[in-house]
Amino acid sequence: MNEQVRWWLGPLASRKVRVALATVVAAFAAQWGFNVTEEMVFTILGVGAALILGIAHEDAGRLSATGKTEPSEGP
Repeated sequence: MNEQVRWWLGPLASRKVRVALATVVAAFAAQWGFNVTEEMVFTILGVGAALILGIAHEDAGRLSATGKTEPSEGP
């Protein structure tokens, strides 16, 4: 794979980045004219934030269980 493509797509290996990207797309859907209510946007953003926090909590638990001080590469 081309190094530049790998550089651009590399962050998508992170579950947190994928969830954040999905919530941003959902938030902009309302502005782009899709029939999305304000409540639905807040629900999507809330669930996205909860997922990101949950993944971060899971990663922190994995680090404390293994005794490492930094996360490993990959998902």
